Amino acid sequence: MKNGYIEGAKTKTTASPEKKYPLLPGVTDPEAIADFIGIEYGEYQSILENFSKQVNMAAEELLKDEEIQSAIEKLPFNHDDTIVLLGDSVSDDRQGWFQILQTALNLQIEKADFKWVDASLGGETTTQAMLRLSRDVLSHEPDWVFLAFGNDDAQRPHLNESRTVISLAEFWENISTIEEALNQQLENPVVWITPTPPVTEMMVQVPLFHGVLHEEDLNEYREVISGKTGYIVDPKGSRMGNPPEAWNYMSDGFHHSIAGHITTAKEAIKLLASDAPVHEGSKVRKEE
Repeated sequence: MKNGYIEGAKTKTTASPEKKYPLLPGVTDPEAIADFIGIEYGEYQSILENFSKQVNMAAEELLKDEEIQSAIEKLPFNHDDTIVLLGDSVSDDRQGWFQILQTALNLQIEKADFKWVDASLGGETTTQAMLRLSRDVLSHEPDWVFLAFGNDDAQRPHLNESRTVISLAEFWENISTIEEALNQQLENPVVWITPTPPVTEMMVQVPLFHGVLHEEDLNEYREVISGKTGYIVDPKGSRMGNPPEAWNYMSDGFHHSIAGHITTAKEAIKLLASDAPVHEGSKVRKEE
C-alpha cells in the first residue's frame, strides 16, 4: 500500500464510474459497480473505506495547522452553500483536495450544511467540460464553482507530438465560454485551480498514457487561467515545488499524492480567506 492506495486499484476505483457513465443501468448499485470494474464487492467496499479513512486523516492533518484553522473561519462561504468542482484527471480522485477540503470544513465549521458536488472527470478537456456544464454544474444552482483544467488540454498525443490535444487558442475560448456562462448565474466569483508541472520523466514511463505533458506547454495554459478574474489559486503553479517534488505525485508523475492534494486544499483555503491583490487572483466580485 502506498499513500493509502491499494496497489493496482487507483485507476479502477479512485475515479467514480457513476460520474462517467451516469445513465449506465445499475450505476447507483455498489455491487454492480464492483462487477463493472472487475473486482469483488468486498474488495471494492474495503478500498472505498480506505479512501474515506485517508481523506479523514488528511483533513485532520490539515487542521493541525493553526493558520488554516483561522483561515477557515474567514472563508466567504455561507454554511448552506452549494459548492461544485468541475475538473480533469488530477481532480477526479476520491482522495483528492476537494474531498479533503469538504471534510476539513465539515469538521471545523459548526453547523456546516454545505452541499458538495464533484463533477470532475478523468481525462476530460475543457471542450468536453463545456458541453456538460449545464447538466453537471448549472443544474445544481451552485453558489461557488471551482474550475481545475489544463492537464489534459495541454498534453501532446504520442501519435503526433507536434501539437497539444486542445490548442492554446481553443483552450482560451473554452474557458472564456465556461466563465461567461458561470458568471451569468453565480453571485460569487469563480475559483480557478491552476495545473502544476508534471514530473515528465516519470510520466513517459507509464504505457497507459496516450500522451505526455511538458511544463513549457502547461505554463502557457496556466497564464491564460491567470488572466481570468476571480480567485486564482497558485497562479504560477509552484505549490508542488520548483522543480516539482516527487512526493507530491503518484508514481506516474502526473496525478497528485495525498500530500499534493493537501497542499492544494491548503492553498485554496488561504487564498479564499485572504485579501490578495487583484493581479494575483483576488476576490473579484461582479459589479452591482
